[in-house]
Amino acid sequence: MTLPDERYRAINKAREFLRSLLDPKKTPRVPSQIRKEAYYALKHYPGEFDTVMLAEAAPKILDKGDDE
Repeated sequence: MTLPDERYRAINKAREFLRSLLDPKKTPRVPSQIRKEAYYALKHYPGEFDTVMLAEAAPKILDKGDDE
């Protein structure tokens, strides 16, 4: 079972991963099609502000835990 704080961290880590795919310095040799897909996924992905607001509105689903 995934706990709310684990879910919160997973969302943030996924955002970081998608951002790293867009940076050729961090992730060389990534095909341009993968970079494009990461861009489109990240375009409407919840930002840091959104995840904080979601955690405050629904702490049983997302919980920041000690990540402040």
